[in-house]
Amino acid sequence: MANFTPVYTRISFYLKEDMIMENLGHEELKGLIEKVWEDHTLLRNLETQAAVNEVVELLDKGELRTAEPDGEGGWKVNDWVKKAVILYFPTRELRQTNAGEMEYNDKMDLKRNYRELGVRVVPPAVARYGSYLARGVVMMPSYVNIGAYVDEGTMIDTWATVCAQIGKEVHLSGGVGIGGVLEPVQAAPVIVEDHCFIGSRCIIVEGARIAREAVIGAGTVITASTKIIDVSQPEPVTYKGYVPPRSVVIPGSYPKKFAAGEYGVPCALIIGQRKESTDTKTSLNDALRDFDVPV
Repeated sequence: MANFTPVYTRISFYLKEDMIMENLGHEELKGLIEKVWEDHTLLRNLETQAAVNEVVELLDKGELRTAEPDGEGGWKVNDWVKKAVILYFPTRELRQTNAGEMEYNDKMDLKRNYRELGVRVVPPAVARYGSYLARGVVMMPSYVNIGAYVDEGTMIDTWATVCAQIGKEVHLSGGVGIGGVLEPVQAAPVIVEDHCFIGSRCIIVEGARIAREAVIGAGTVITASTKIIDVSQPEPVTYKGYVPPRSVVIPGSYPKKFAAGEYGVPCALIIGQRKESTDTKTSLNDALRDFDVPV
């Protein structure tokens, strides 16, 4: 997509934008976004720029999502919303901002008004405008990208990065990398459902879905192609890109033959289910000790 200089001044544009967007519903916004996605030159028009900005504002407020529950236990991808976020970038100009002596040069604004939102943000945590943080979210020094959705009471620990759909009362431990909310457009973003515990240095990408109350042990990598093998029963059961509810997961490996010989290939192992006696506040270490896993 070719870059161009936006054809509006910020003050006059937003005054007109309010009037343009006043009566547009989600379906009308969707129609405009799909139209400009097919013809990027339309981004020069005031109306289409206003539509793109409106979608990003609704994302920021949590009134739109890149993916949402479908009511039947699955998830629906709103690819037109993802398209709007991608279209938002070329309408923005690089500008310098400062936080004390720290200097930035970026196209995106940052979220603001954390006190009003009821969100705790520890310096130097950063969330971009267009991400949603619900009341009770805690951000240690971490990063939340545009298009992400983080629900109530979730802890984002130090150096964690989030570009995904995160449920209620989730704990993302230090150094966790959760990504993949925007591209490819048709694919589901990473989804971590309610009350999950994601251990330190885990990587969850490529549209993987972690179902409710799962516990993911430190250092586990889950991608769309990672084998997730349930070894808790007499016969193994293999999943890809999906961790079932209440599963307790640790890193593992399985043997695979190559031209040069047989080697261990990384996988994830489901070693059991979170016990009913274990409430959703139980720590990762305690959950793993239930299965005699050293921590």
